[in-house]
Amino acid sequence: MLDDTGASVRIPAAVSRIVSLVPSLTESVAATLPDALVGATDWCTHPPDLAVTRVRGTKNPDLEAVRRLAPDLVLANAEENRAPDIEALRAAGLPVWVTRIETLDQAFASLARMFAEACRTGVPAWLDRAAEVWREPYEGPRRTAVIPIWRRPWMVVGRDTFTGDVLARLGVDNLYAGHPERYPRIPLADLAAARPDLVVLPDEPYAFSDTDGPESFPGLRCVPVSGRLLTWYGPSLVDARAELERALR
Repeated sequence: MLDDTGASVRIPAAVSRIVSLVPSLTESVAATLPDALVGATDWCTHPPDLAVTRVRGTKNPDLEAVRRLAPDLVLANAEENRAPDIEALRAAGLPVWVTRIETLDQAFASLARMFAEACRTGVPAWLDRAAEVWREPYEGPRRTAVIPIWRRPWMVVGRDTFTGDVLARLGVDNLYAGHPERYPRIPLADLAAARPDLVVLPDEPYAFSDTDGPESFPGLRCVPVSGRLLTWYGPSLVDARAELERALR
């Protein structure tokens, strides 16, 4: 079978041991096949009571720890995980299924295929509910935004991102959507000079908050939001639309 990157992955007939190297995918599997999940990264925070072996981070997984878990399947993502780590796991004989998700529609299609083809199970009910929630188009007035993801140096969401697509579906257009880079470094003075209607401040990867971030944008409306609602593709999508709409109102 071919994963989202076009790589051929030999999936066993039965999948009962899964290691996830992506927080969104960890939450997705935990909500669908909880007994199959045996390993996850230190950054996999949902569900909060997740009790599996931790294999370090998304960018520096403990490859030997993953191998020791003897998974039938390893789940990864083209953006969140490093190609050398994926190739090393494959070289060790482990089937690694890599997702590539840059839009909501891609998320729904990719996750449905991941569960059906890689996890050997049906499409979960929560995924159908999430697709239904996001099916209705936005019809209100549109606004502009910058979306910082880091400071020192300041970095923002640029082109072709899941975050940008989520906001666009809520009537908020990313001013840097046309930038050549996906996560460009932009001087703070330039961000303020762009005069966006909103400065959207997710709490990950940098932990922006009510007291860390808004002070840098005097005179602009700053909206701290949960990064999980804005950047995760999984069960959070069921409630993300309503919660983000309330925050952005």
